[in-house]
Amino acid sequence: MAFNNLTGELEFRILGFSDLMATPIFSFFIILIIYIFNVVGNSLIIVIIRMDYKLYKPMYFFLGSLAFVDMSFTTVTLPKTMNILLSSKKTICFACCITQMYFFLSVGVTESFLLALMSYDRYFAICHSLHYNSIITNRVCVFTVLGCWISGLLSVLLPVILISRLPFCKSHDINHFFCDISPVIQLSCSTTKNLEMFIFFTAFIVILGTFSVIVLSYVKIVTNILHISTSTGKKKAFSTCFSHLIAVLIYYGTIIFMYVRPKSKSNLDLDKQTSVFYSIITPTLNPLIYTLRNNEIKNSLKKLF
Repeated sequence: MAFNNLTGELEFRILGFSDLMATPIFSFFIILIIYIFNVVGNSLIIVIIRMDYKLYKPMYFFLGSLAFVDMSFTTVTLPKTMNILLSSKKTICFACCITQMYFFLSVGVTESFLLALMSYDRYFAICHSLHYNSIITNRVCVFTVLGCWISGLLSVLLPVILISRLPFCKSHDINHFFCDISPVIQLSCSTTKNLEMFIFFTAFIVILGTFSVIVLSYVKIVTNILHISTSTGKKKAFSTCFSHLIAVLIYYGTIIFMYVRPKSKSNLDLDKQTSVFYSIITPTLNPLIYTLRNNEIKNSLKKLF
């Protein structure tokens, strides 16, 4: 029997991690601490950038935008995860599941475009420094970040709509800690091969497209740095990119493994563990990654406190 998705009768049960479910109260507080650390860390970056006029630069505007995206990343999933840990039913309604999936994927795509934009900004700053201020203006910064958000919201709309129209008549147990694409699709009782291929090619274009921009930007940056005559100049140029490069490697290393591969190769238990890195760990650690090697932000922190 297939359920009508639009009547509200359908609910999914979130299985999460078995060890978390075995100790719900302890797990709740661990996740709560991670979530608070994420929100406080990313909010602090936004506040510092807004309060210190010395940080009114394109690089920090993009960094503040990334902090907001990282905060949104965990907000989409962790509050509901904590709610499920304390709930006896461990369920999520169909509409809530689809909504969570849509905003999670939207924020993820937005982060991909934003990381590509930040690499392009570093390319202009290092390779075209004389024209940088005339090209990367405040107006350009605002519109490009807005474009990242619009791209994120629109690119995942059709796949999520198609998923919402699937009939679900198998087990309603989602082998994940939130409503991600693969564990939800696998519960459908209809043929999903064409849908999975469409989602695969969408992910392929978005993820590898933005990753290609990042790789090309850094190839140009490294080539330019090697032509700098002084070691001090090389160190200064590379230090402005190092934090961004670390964040890119962690983030793209996991999402390429997750989404840019045939679903026939999917292992839900492994996917669930991998998703922790790009959906929780990376957004939470980004404030540390970007502040530990950035003297301007560290000086602003000292002044703030």
